[in-house]
Amino acid sequence: MLEISKIRNVDLDYLTYLLTTSEHDEEIFATADEMRRKYVGDEVYLRAIIEFSNVCTQNCLYCGLRAQNSSVRRYRMSVQEIVERAEFIAKLGVIGTVVLQSGEDPYYDTKMVTEVIMRIKSLGLAITLSLGERSFEEYRVWKEAGADRYLLKHETASPQLYARLHPGDSLESRKAHLLELKRLGYETGTGCMVGLPGQTPYDLALDLAFFRELDADMVGIGPFIPHPGTPLAHSKGGDVKTTLKMVALTRIILPDANIPATTALGSIDKDGRLLALKCGANVIMPNLTPNVYRDKYEIYPGKSSFYDTDLEAVQKALKTIEAAGLRLGRGPGGRRRIEALV
Repeated sequence: MLEISKIRNVDLDYLTYLLTTSEHDEEIFATADEMRRKYVGDEVYLRAIIEFSNVCTQNCLYCGLRAQNSSVRRYRMSVQEIVERAEFIAKLGVIGTVVLQSGEDPYYDTKMVTEVIMRIKSLGLAITLSLGERSFEEYRVWKEAGADRYLLKHETASPQLYARLHPGDSLESRKAHLLELKRLGYETGTGCMVGLPGQTPYDLALDLAFFRELDADMVGIGPFIPHPGTPLAHSKGGDVKTTLKMVALTRIILPDANIPATTALGSIDKDGRLLALKCGANVIMPNLTPNVYRDKYEIYPGKSSFYDTDLEAVQKALKTIEAAGLRLGRGPGGRRRIEALV
């Protein structure tokens, strides 16, 4: 019998046990699906990603965009290109949020990003920023300009593993940025990778505990997929079942959070996003980066969205929602907080 109270109370020993055995998997998935239906309903929201720059100053060991990967064909979209892409997304009529994502690229200064935010907000779209670690002052300015959400994955809540994967950086620094984003009033998103080299079930339990500690509004969980242009090229990747279990446990711990069925999961299993929707996820993020740039934003190989046209990416998302027996959510789809659960 699954002990729901131990999951909800983030009992690290019990979570580690659940992540070590498959004995309770079906009960975990069924419970998460029930909680998704009870607390966030049957609506699935689309968030359109615009990957506007693949330039990055960081050297994270797992990422294909790392600064030392000389094989990357770098690009930057202009402010006008970004806004025109957002205009296209707004006209589709089925997407309420645009996700502005890039490497950690200082070329886009405070003023440029502010202009993009203000122009896109005039289109009636919600804005999620995913620009990596920026200054606390920039976070403040961009929130005041109209940004609604900020996605900054921590990737692993193990301090030792984090330090190994992120040269010159620390988990405490990442946590400080996430807490500041929360303080400023952003809907704050984080997330982890499953199957990182050296990662243990206990490390994954620490991720779940951090989601709860942060009271994350959004949580993105995907499998680690090794990239040939990184030091982890020959490492084993993450698996579907453990990733789905992490999605489901996150739904049980944070019943009212927004949890995407990630592109990475769809990249290692053609039904990955569908399975995630059946295990507690309630968001899909179609990649609507202009086709001329899309295959250059290769944080991992085999991204399932590389070769879709814009409309194919949206149609696939809609078909996945339908196949899961769910329906499209309209509007920005922010977190509908249930205070009693916090």
